[in-house]
Amino acid sequence: MQRYGLFNKNETILFFFIRAKMLPGLLTNFFVLTLTPNMKLYPKDVGSFVRKLTLCKLFNVLLIWSSYVLTKWLRRPVQWGLPMTVSIEPTTACNLRCPECPSGLRSFTRKTGNLKKDLFSKVIDEMGDKLMYLIFYFQGEPYINPAFLEMVAYARRRNIYTITSTNGHFLDDENARATVESGLDRLIISVDGTTQEVYEAYRREGRLEKVLIGAKNVVKWKKHLQSPTPHIIFQFLVVKPNEHQIPDIYKLANEIGVDEVKLKTAQVYDYVNGNELIPDQQKYSRYLKQADGTYRLRHSLANHCWKLWHACVITWDGYVLPCCFDKDAAHRLGNLHTHHFKHIWHGQPYQNFRKAILKGRSQIDICANCSEGCKVWA
Repeated sequence: MQRYGLFNKNETILFFFIRAKMLPGLLTNFFVLTLTPNMKLYPKDVGSFVRKLTLCKLFNVLLIWSSYVLTKWLRRPVQWGLPMTVSIEPTTACNLRCPECPSGLRSFTRKTGNLKKDLFSKVIDEMGDKLMYLIFYFQGEPYINPAFLEMVAYARRRNIYTITSTNGHFLDDENARATVESGLDRLIISVDGTTQEVYEAYRREGRLEKVLIGAKNVVKWKKHLQSPTPHIIFQFLVVKPNEHQIPDIYKLANEIGVDEVKLKTAQVYDYVNGNELIPDQQKYSRYLKQADGTYRLRHSLANHCWKLWHACVITWDGYVLPCCFDKDAAHRLGNLHTHHFKHIWHGQPYQNFRKAILKGRSQIDICANCSEGCKVWA
C-alpha cells in the first residue's frame, strides 16, 4: 500500500475497516446507480459488463471509494487508486447546433480537433487495467472522428466496457455494421422528439428521419451478426417543447427494437430568470421556480464531489480535466503529451482542486450549475 505514498497509520486502519464493511454494498450500488441510473437492469447489458470485471478493477474501485469516504471524514483530500471511469473526447466538432451545447453554439475558446489513435492507446495502455468502463464522449459528435470505431475496438481488446453518445446522423448501413463489429457495449442515441418539428426545437439542423433509420440499421446488424451488443438506448432530453411526447418516445423505441429509453433532465445556462427550455413538469427539471418568479437549482451544492475521486475527462488534445462540466477546458490539471496520467491524477494541481471543492464548491465556476446531487435521470 505504501506505493501510493498517501497512507499514514490511522488511514491504514480506517482503510481496512471500510474495505471489510463496504465492498458488497459498493458493488451493488455501482451496478444500479452508475450503469443503470433508472434502477432497471438489462441482463445482456449487465452480462457484458460483468464479463469484463477483474480483481484488479474491483480492488481499484475499493481504493477509490475508501479514500473518498475517508476524505469526507477527515475534510482533506485523500486519493488512492486510479479512476474507474474516464470520459475521453473523440472530437470537438459537431454537425448540429443545439442551443445549450458549446459544440453546437461554436462557442469554444479552445481548438477544435480529433483525438489521435496514438494518444488514445497511450492512455489505455497506462490505465486500462483499472477502468470499469470508458465513455467515448465529452463534446462533439464521436462519429466525426474517422478513427473512432478503431479506438472502440482497441478498448474492447483491452477488456473495457465501452459507451458512446451520438446524435445518430452518421449511422448509415456501413457505420452501423462497423459499430456492432467494433464491440461497443452501449450506444446512446439522442432522440429529443418524435416529430421533426419538436425534434429540431432542440436538435437544430438535425433530421429525425435520418436518426431513426440509423437506429434501425444498428438493430438490424445486431440481429444479423447475432451480437448482444451494443445495448441501444434512446436518450430523451426533456425540455419544454418535447415534454408532451414522453409517452410517444417509448412507443417509437419499442417499434424500432431499441433496448431502453432514458429520460434525462436538461442543463440550461441562463436559468435564473426562466428559460424557454425548462419543462413545466417539475420532476423533469433541475430548476425550481421561486415565489418571486426566478429559478434556482433544486439541489444544494454540498462541499464534496464523488466525480473528483472516481472519474475524469480527457480532451482530444490530451488535457486532463476534473469533470464534464468543464466544457471549455478552463481547469487543465495536466497534459498527457508531457506527463504520465498517474503523475497528473496524484499531482499537486489535482489535489489543490479537490481541496477547493472541500472548502466551497459554490465558489468554483464549473460547479455552479453542476448536477452532482441532482436527479439527472427522470
